[in-house]
Amino acid sequence: MPAKAPDIPATVADNLAALGQQIRQHRKAMRISATVAAEAAGMSRATFHRIEKGEPSVTMGAYLNAMAALGIDFGIVEPATVTGKATDDRKDMIPARIHLAEYPQLKKLAWQVHGTDALTPVEALSIYERNRRYIDKAALEPHEQQLIDALHIGLEGLDGTVYTPPPSPHCPGAELP
Repeated sequence: MPAKAPDIPATVADNLAALGQQIRQHRKAMRISATVAAEAAGMSRATFHRIEKGEPSVTMGAYLNAMAALGIDFGIVEPATVTGKATDDRKDMIPARIHLAEYPQLKKLAWQVHGTDALTPVEALSIYERNRRYIDKAALEPHEQQLIDALHIGLEGLDGTVYTPPPSPHCPGAELP
């Protein structure tokens, strides 16, 4: 039986829920089942599920094991008061789902995508990369350029290669060669 959740402030509960959601989104983007991820992390599927829900009674070690199994780095971020940076500066963040309606160039490039109005970051970067010669740089809005830059930074490997996803059911033209 799981341990009783400690009493925590609402902001901490929100942060745990957000962390759990990010872990889940990363696992799903990698197309790894919860069972396989839990086995790789050395825990039960139920504990892994509790982590993805952001439950505070799960140990920090279990959270770190889950993140390590998925290749997610953990780091300490200094508060804005220490670094002097604004806390709401999110221009370099990559959204979990990229809505085509918000990015006109991506929407034009993703004409072959049917049945969805949002893509994963990996799918979006793949479409931008495959069709870069068709991007109208003069019509590229600043927020879309920021997205492209963030995708390159966030999804590029240490050796300079871009992560290549398995074929997506949403992008029929995204099959690997």
